[in-house]
Amino acid sequence: MSNPLLSLLNIQLPILQSPMVGVSTPRLAAAVSSAGGLGSIGIGASSVEQARAMIREAAALTDKPFNVNLFCHAPAVHDSAREAQWLSALAPFFAEFGAAAPSSLREIYTSFVEDPHMLQMLLEEKPAVVSFHFGLPPQPAIDALKNAGIILLCSVTNLAEAQLAEHAGVHALVAQGYEAGGHRGVFDPQQDTEMGTFALVRVLSNACKLPVIAAGGIMDGAGIKSVMQLGASAAQLGTAFILCPESSANSAYREALKGPRAHQTKVTSVISGRPARGMVNRNFTLLAAAATALPDYPLTYDANKALNAAATAQANTEFAVQWAGQGAPLAREMPAAALVNLLVAEMKA
Repeated sequence: MSNPLLSLLNIQLPILQSPMVGVSTPRLAAAVSSAGGLGSIGIGASSVEQARAMIREAAALTDKPFNVNLFCHAPAVHDSAREAQWLSALAPFFAEFGAAAPSSLREIYTSFVEDPHMLQMLLEEKPAVVSFHFGLPPQPAIDALKNAGIILLCSVTNLAEAQLAEHAGVHALVAQGYEAGGHRGVFDPQQDTEMGTFALVRVLSNACKLPVIAAGGIMDGAGIKSVMQLGASAAQLGTAFILCPESSANSAYREALKGPRAHQTKVTSVISGRPARGMVNRNFTLLAAAATALPDYPLTYDANKALNAAATAQANTEFAVQWAGQGAPLAREMPAAALVNLLVAEMKA
């Protein structure tokens, strides 16, 4: 199964586990890496010390390479009128659970584009692979990571983004199709071309020199084989790993993924302020109806997390975030290493 990308990443199998913040864990990443793929942890929602602890935990569990993923979104610009309007629109939902909406919204995640302390930590810990989502960090950060011998990946959703990433000097492109679960990797949320995985892989493999990793809707060996026939060097799977015991998905999330809700996923911006695909619940139906001009990401997300906390306190999971891709009905429940082995068997079948 060898190809130049696998040699670059120092892995045996063309299987990457998506870095799903809130679901992926050092245990999951280590299990996938030890099985011959590339496991991932998402540190976009973590403090520097939390991120360092996750990297060290994964490194203690496997001697194989793993990927550390960062958020590179444009930092939020506060707009008090817009934020007040959104909180007012959410107030009735909070009231339903006997709670008050927050009086203000916080920027709950620091973007890597303005986080020199996170960069310094990565240069100290030197994970084998670092990946970027929502865009690219400043060029000096890219150069520093490369100079430290770290392999760099970047999520892209169209050719223009791919060309920016190629010019910046990353080593490979994660071609994220519209089918993918979780947040769209679009650099500018107002410029989403909504390309599907197959079309995107073909366009990028024709136009770019860098290896392409297909992501979005891929759940089994047949899917991996298909995207590789279209020009991808590997596939990245996220939703496929949610039911693994090593993931931190809670029981409500797991049950939803095993039921009829898995057949209905949609993309919305009302949960976080950026487009993301998940299983449809009241987050999608009611919040979309209430939507005004949304606060910037991640301010909108802060409001949703508060609303979900109020609902969860009343044993209601209808405002829980349950990201999943369009392949969700194909999810299988088994240990991560067993899933990797099954994917390989299916690819060879």
